[in-house]
Amino acid sequence: MNLEIVTPDKKLFEGTVKSAVFNGVDGSFGVLNHHVSMILALQKGEIKLIDEADKTHQIPINSGVIEIINNTVIVLAS
Repeated sequence: MNLEIVTPDKKLFEGTVKSAVFNGVDGSFGVLNHHVSMILALQKGEIKLIDEADKTHQIPINSGVIEIINNTVIVLAS
């Protein structure tokens, strides 16, 4: 799936990933390919993802909103 993580200042990540784990306001949740469409609020924590080369990334955010639609994940973070 395609993942893009952006802040008002810069793009933190853009690429294809196998999976990602986010800290939602109601708890953490994982996203895999072809996840159901949704929009959720995120809280402070790290976004943990595994890219196509099986490399793990941890990206800290303070808060944000995630949109998942058509195998594309967009995170607007601060």
